[in-house]
Amino acid sequence: MFETHEQHVWMRGETPPAPFRYDEETGIHHLYGYDDALSVMMDPVTFSSNSQRLIPNSFEFSKELTDGNMVRLDPPEHTQLRGIVNRGFTPRMIDGLEGRVAALTHELLDLGEDGDRMELVSALAYPLPVIVIAEMLGVPGSDRVWFTSLMTKHLNSDKDALEDVAAAVAQRVDDIKQLRAYLLEHTTERRRTPREDLLTALVVAEVDGQRLTDAQVVNFANLLLIAGHVTTASMLANTVLALDLNPVQAKRIREDRSLVPGAIEESLRMYPPFQRIIRATMTDTVLSGHEIPADRLVSVWVGAANREERVFADPHEFDPTRDYKLHLSWGHGVHFCLGTPLSRLEGRVVQNILFDRYPDLRTDPQRPPVSQPSPDFTGLQSLPLLLR
Repeated sequence: MFETHEQHVWMRGETPPAPFRYDEETGIHHLYGYDDALSVMMDPVTFSSNSQRLIPNSFEFSKELTDGNMVRLDPPEHTQLRGIVNRGFTPRMIDGLEGRVAALTHELLDLGEDGDRMELVSALAYPLPVIVIAEMLGVPGSDRVWFTSLMTKHLNSDKDALEDVAAAVAQRVDDIKQLRAYLLEHTTERRRTPREDLLTALVVAEVDGQRLTDAQVVNFANLLLIAGHVTTASMLANTVLALDLNPVQAKRIREDRSLVPGAIEESLRMYPPFQRIIRATMTDTVLSGHEIPADRLVSVWVGAANREERVFADPHEFDPTRDYKLHLSWGHGVHFCLGTPLSRLEGRVVQNILFDRYPDLRTDPQRPPVSQPSPDFTGLQSLPLLLR
């Protein structure tokens, strides 16, 4: 079963002790209720995504690293940048990837099989999203190993367990700088020689005559590779484990494949890859009857909101027929995840292929799953499986 962080009481079928908690030591206001989560996500004027301005300087990325990072921007800058990016990230482009995603899935499964066993995370869940995004951007397939190792390092790190947190953050920044330098090289080349890829689409896209700068193109590509990868990689493995934990529903879904999309959304509801989002208050405000001053960090626990009984009947039961539009794992409002169609496509393709290839797929009782240690994520470091 899923190992749960001690903070995640909702993952153990419990209800948070209160919808609101103020941490005097950190000065962070924690929110656990669904309505408060929606209020924060739908009001970027009061609750800014630029939370980095309230985090100590030693933990901040430089302006060079964050320019064009949509998850840190508010309207109108966010609206303008997203409008440009949307031109290079169209539904038509995503729909055209289904065949390639299927081919890559079979290729990775072929390589990952070890007799009747396989470790799903390293074999498929981690590498597939990186390869898909890298190919969309137009970077060479020869760089698969480098991309995958970098993403794996970030996903497996637990800053809370490290003795020297500052050193760990510095290493992460250095890794991202290396990735940015690599992406900048390709961005510059696309300006000279356009191709049929996402980097070129981002380079040439215009809204009201304005194009993205090199830094904005690079940082958006970096965001796709890191933030988008975390979500999809976690979703792929989490869904497999969720089905293993719910064999009656798994049999039902295997026999009725129209339920696969709902199963993926239900996995996201119950086990959101990002357990929380952080916002910074721009003005004095009130949530759950509590006053929150301006310039304070607000932590919205999406995992708790996704299990509020008033919104989700029997919230701790896996039900692939729920209204998937209610859960908040994709975000909400202006920051609804841009990569949602791609992640949904990958999840649907992968789960159907797993059903087809392995009728008896199940977890290995001798090798239990290993969860991510950070309280900010719900994901797996390893998921050993028996294939036959």
